[in-house]
Amino acid sequence: MQLGLVGLGKMGFNMRERLRAGGHEVVGYDRDPQVTDVSSIAGMVEKLTPPRTVWVMVPHGEPTKSTIRELSGLLESGDLVVEGGNSPYSDDQENSALLAEYGISYVDVGVSGGVWGASNGYGLMAGGDAADVERVLPVFDTLRPEGERSRGFAHAGPVGAGHYAKMVHNGIEYGLMQAYAEGFELLAASDVVTDVAGTIKAWSHGTVVRSWLLDLLVRAMEEDPELEQLQGYVTDSGEGRWTVEESINNAVPTPAITAALFARFASRQDDSPAMKAVAALRNQFGGHSVKSNDD
Repeated sequence: MQLGLVGLGKMGFNMRERLRAGGHEVVGYDRDPQVTDVSSIAGMVEKLTPPRTVWVMVPHGEPTKSTIRELSGLLESGDLVVEGGNSPYSDDQENSALLAEYGISYVDVGVSGGVWGASNGYGLMAGGDAADVERVLPVFDTLRPEGERSRGFAHAGPVGAGHYAKMVHNGIEYGLMQAYAEGFELLAASDVVTDVAGTIKAWSHGTVVRSWLLDLLVRAMEEDPELEQLQGYVTDSGEGRWTVEESINNAVPTPAITAALFARFASRQDDSPAMKAVAALRNQFGGHSVKSNDD
């Protein structure tokens, strides 16, 4: 299948390589001249044979929206745009409506797999009309892990469902990572366990907490057993916040995901103002000792 691909960053570049290895013709565009196949999005569209399919893989927000707007003026009726970035699902209706004015179809896809997707395959969650999703199945089949189609792929529902599913997926990811991190810290703080790295590695085989995330933690600890080379500063790219917002909108309690998101906020504070207030209150009502900046 022929495919245009806008965005050749960490994910997009590896996706292009996997698709080409699977026999697809991919014309990729990126602002980085070292990786792009063409000099412009217009040049990419010119190399595609109608009806065209273009996959957008750029950062969410205005970069994605501006790319969709540009494509709306370059593509023709009968063409199809696949939006595979980490956009909020609420943007999909806007993108779909804009393209529909020009007779262009739209499919949103949540993509999971990170930098390992090129070799392991990607988890894909698609949203859109059944006919539009069917049209892109050859690409989906190459990107997902080998095996039956249900392994790593789901047509989650109508437009927006793919990114909604990916949002919840990433919220769960927040909670899982936080649980592993807290377990690591507790092991490291104890005087009982002397081989923290070995203990966590043992968990990755045969236990109920084994997972690919745990395997990645083991890999990190093999390079740095006590994780001393890292700072405990963690950003969030938006999906965790959106998941918590949706849980509020739907009155669904998500305490683990919410706590994991707040833990990331706390990681960015060298000296938490909130904890200063807690220390001050404990000192005021109970005379508990505090540490001053002069200590």
